[in-house]
Amino acid sequence: MTPNASPSNNHKILVALLTAAFCLLFVHYLKYNVVFNDVLSGISSLIKGNPKLLAWQIRSHTYGQLYSQAWWGLIHLFGFMLIPCACIKWVFNEKIADYGLQAGDVRSHLKWYLFLTAPILCFAVIVSFRADFSSKYPFYNLAFRSWSDLILWEIIYVIQFISLEFFFRGFMLRSTQHVFGSNAILVMCLPYTMLHFQKPWLEATGAIAFGLFLGVLAMRSRSIWGGVGVHVSIALTMDFAALIQTRGLPQQLLP
Repeated sequence: MTPNASPSNNHKILVALLTAAFCLLFVHYLKYNVVFNDVLSGISSLIKGNPKLLAWQIRSHTYGQLYSQAWWGLIHLFGFMLIPCACIKWVFNEKIADYGLQAGDVRSHLKWYLFLTAPILCFAVIVSFRADFSSKYPFYNLAFRSWSDLILWEIIYVIQFISLEFFFRGFMLRSTQHVFGSNAILVMCLPYTMLHFQKPWLEATGAIAFGLFLGVLAMRSRSIWGGVGVHVSIALTMDFAALIQTRGLPQQLLP
């Protein structure tokens, strides 16, 4: 696509980048468990008078730890999907589906998605034999307890990946493409790489190439779903491989 720096497009890109900055701050500072506990304390103070009561009840529930993970997933859903969707619909006055939610041309690029995914899946299986890897996954520590724990956790995890892909390969890419052309991929890759700064250096460095590759494919296929498939397949493989190497898969339906 040929870049078009018209006044209307300049205004659109200003709004898009400011919205993206806000969303990144929103997710970064609100996703943590301590914020979840503060919210529960605030609600408890308003309803029951005891600021610690509701937080204690949630933590002591059978799925108490999963609620914290649900908060993490909900913040990603709001920050990386719902807020950008509101911007697209009510500020840009455009169709949300045009920002990568359609099937697009993923099928014709399927071989490239498989080319990207296959070596990472093999690597995930190999490193699952390392204790430092298997001890970190799944992020939900009680995923081994029952199939309901594992399935509910993976649903949260998948929602987070859909939100992530929509934000970077949907909202950021499409909203800047008219001005930056294919360089919009580089613009998107900057915050995407920074999102991995807390990860090991090798994973953070790999995020540059990974983000570029997914950006090119998303731009050509006009869809985020190929990237969602890549992320989800890798994440599920890492979780299941780690479980098999440590505590094993769940043996019961309910905890």
